[in-house]
Amino acid sequence: MNHGFVKIAAATPHIQVADCIHNANEVIRLFREAEAQQADVVVFPELCLTGATCGDLLRGDVLLQGARAALEQILLETRDCFAVGVVGLPFAHGAFLYSCCAVFQKGTLLGMVPKVTLPLAQRHFFAPAPPNIQTIPFGKEAVPFGNLMFEDSGCPAITFSVSMGGPETSTQAAASLMILCPSATGEVVGQASYRQLIAQGFSAQHSCAVVWAEAGEGESTTDGVFSGHRLVTEQGKLLVESPRFSHGLLLMDIDTEQLLAERRSQPNTAVFPCRPTIPVTFSSQNAPLHRSISPSPFLPENPEQLAERCTEILAIQTQGLKKRIAHLLPFGGGNAVLGLSGGLDSTLALLVTANVFHDLQLDCGNISALSMPCFGTTQRTKNNAQLLAQELGVTFQEIPISKAVEQHFQDIGHNPAVHDVTFENAQARERTQVLMDVANQKNGIVIGTGDLSELALGWATYNGDHMSMYAVNSGVPKTLVRHLVRYIAGQSSPALAAVLQDILDTPVSPELLPPVEGNIAQKTEDLVGPYELHDFFLFYALRYQFSPKKIFFLATVAFAGQWEKPIILHWLKVFYRRFFSQQFKRSCLPDGPKVGTVGISPRWDWQMPSDACATLWLREIEEMHSPSSN
Repeated sequence: MNHGFVKIAAATPHIQVADCIHNANEVIRLFREAEAQQADVVVFPELCLTGATCGDLLRGDVLLQGARAALEQILLETRDCFAVGVVGLPFAHGAFLYSCCAVFQKGTLLGMVPKVTLPLAQRHFFAPAPPNIQTIPFGKEAVPFGNLMFEDSGCPAITFSVSMGGPETSTQAAASLMILCPSATGEVVGQASYRQLIAQGFSAQHSCAVVWAEAGEGESTTDGVFSGHRLVTEQGKLLVESPRFSHGLLLMDIDTEQLLAERRSQPNTAVFPCRPTIPVTFSSQNAPLHRSISPSPFLPENPEQLAERCTEILAIQTQGLKKRIAHLLPFGGGNAVLGLSGGLDSTLALLVTANVFHDLQLDCGNISALSMPCFGTTQRTKNNAQLLAQELGVTFQEIPISKAVEQHFQDIGHNPAVHDVTFENAQARERTQVLMDVANQKNGIVIGTGDLSELALGWATYNGDHMSMYAVNSGVPKTLVRHLVRYIAGQSSPALAAVLQDILDTPVSPELLPPVEGNIAQKTEDLVGPYELHDFFLFYALRYQFSPKKIFFLATVAFAGQWEKPIILHWLKVFYRRFFSQQFKRSCLPDGPKVGTVGISPRWDWQMPSDACATLWLREIEEMHSPSSN
């Protein structure tokens, strides 16, 4: 496998009804085509060696022997192939006839899986699968027969099952990461949409992948029309589907590590049925991916979905802070104080706070936006802060802190000419002290402005901007903060939109070092790295607990042509070093709304010892630096 990806091909051959020789040749042709594209598994439709519409011809030995001979031909001519094949045929066992799928690899028949649930039209010909696993004679071998599960010999946790006609049982799904669905269902109006809904719903409910291969146009005869619809879903998401009324291959990579991570995060729902497992080998070590990897995993790629996501997140942030403000109102509180720097995070925090006051029908004048200029503050950010406060109708107050910080340096004996961490953090802590004291004066609370990305990297001053009474942005990554502000700008008055646009155009900076010729001298992304990379690392490291190697691989695919591999690897190392070393800050975070599947609240989302060692993760990254590493 390639970093946990299993390449699946859903194949619809152009068959001829009852012509087993022709059908076998078509299966072999498509199978070899999929093999050439480094597929691990190739799934063909139900009964595709004969055709599902053979009717009473299925009762006679001529067609049954023709189907068996076709299977033997396929096994013979695919002995040099590494892919696993799943092909449908009628198969007689004892006194009963079954609709089966033969599972094979390297010319060997690994097992026969009979259909469990039969539609009314098939009950005239076929018997349902027997309840117990049996063996059947095939040549000189005894082949497993029944509801089988197949597992990767290199990683037994990676499994697949065959479920003809569509996914059938939760027991089956609970054990298998991938459900392969060969099918031969006649097409009617709405059938494709229904098929997609079933596959998406099942894969979401059971944290699995569903691969569906329908019989195609060669099957169409008499009253039945077949579409050849092929699709792949994973955890409720449609990854790819074919056009209807087509034949050929549809390839997609299933991320089995992602599926395993999702299941491990919900161990209470796991069921482990006792079923025989049959080993197979997945071999696509360095196969190119047939799925795209978004460089912005926190953001939907569809513009309409992105707008919907922004609306939803703003509503969650608003409702979270609204509850806190409303709770304090009976006690004479309910005022809000925040530091307004003219940067993205404090802008979003103020916009959300203003929404809360509008919802509660409170005077926005009771929101105090404090500008606290010091050594690094530029005129641009200070002006933007003031203009933003004016447009929102909140109280703006400027409280310079330079003299207080200079006095503090004198008190502790620090040379202000030395622009070290003490020089920077003293400003952040002085600002927090001012905010807290003003909040006491106004009987209000301090609204935190720091975002999820900053907290993950520890890019916050402990007991400085790290602390507040409610951290409204703590669940929102930096890349999403930018989109939220842009989304609000698109719905604002021209004057407010102009201010927000200039804030969006301002480089991200804590403004703790003196400006150079009036311009920002300290750019955050020059110091800790590009937020688009860190948010990518953050998503996969926390959401799925992927290894550094897997995250690096995904990043090289997602950012191909944008970031060179050595740069990605450098910032990945920075991410892990900072993430592990800064956990102590996250262990005592203030309350803040959870807005997505990735969060770092110690009470809700992320439990990690403050002193956990990063040795294993950093060692893996160092191994990737080695010239001998892949």
